[in-house]
Amino acid sequence: MRSAVIVFPGSNRDRDMRLALRRATGHEPHMIWHKDTELPELDLIVVPGGFSYGDYLRAGAMAARSPVMRTVVERANAGTPVMGVCNGFQVLTEIGLLPGALMRNANLKFICRNVGLRVETSQSLFTSGYDAGQVLSIPVAHHDGNYFADEATLDRLEGENRVAFRYVDDAGETSAAGNPNGSARNIAGVYNETGTVLGFMPHPENAVDPELGGTDGMALFDGLTRALS
Repeated sequence: MRSAVIVFPGSNRDRDMRLALRRATGHEPHMIWHKDTELPELDLIVVPGGFSYGDYLRAGAMAARSPVMRTVVERANAGTPVMGVCNGFQVLTEIGLLPGALMRNANLKFICRNVGLRVETSQSLFTSGYDAGQVLSIPVAHHDGNYFADEATLDRLEGENRVAFRYVDDAGETSAAGNPNGSARNIAGVYNETGTVLGFMPHPENAVDPELGGTDGMALFDGLTRALS
């Protein structure tokens, strides 16, 4: 699987993503600087977490206008899978590849801890390594992870099976206690219309090594590798 990680000033999970992809694929991913305008032939593009451009204006707004993102949008529209994690999710909503917006956390505080994450569908490139309904423990690290969309958009996402993950409590239920940031309907991640673009807030790249606290993210990368190789 040929993969690439987009790197912005302020990215802080790009190297973690690189290591997770290399472990799963056996190949070194391309690290693409934000000013580049050309990409090699790729099977997967990842927009990683961090605080691109220091989150000035609003999270992801400036990165969405980087030269490289025009090429990412072209590739995405041509069918190349794109995954945005945390700040990457924010960038993908800002650029219009995904609906909705990521607002300040409801408690107005930065959150950095493991959360319960339920897989809503296994019928996607990104979640084929999981079972529908499976509950994962994945870390989050964000200040602007409160997913918002109008009711019509939320209904459409639900009706088209485009909710990828939801935040859940210890019992695996979608409750206020299990919602770390106030996201509408406990939504932690969504797909585009074709299921080839995924954005979500938790960091699977930080859950691939038992020495770092857990391996629930490994199946995402392994599943992607099988699907795209």
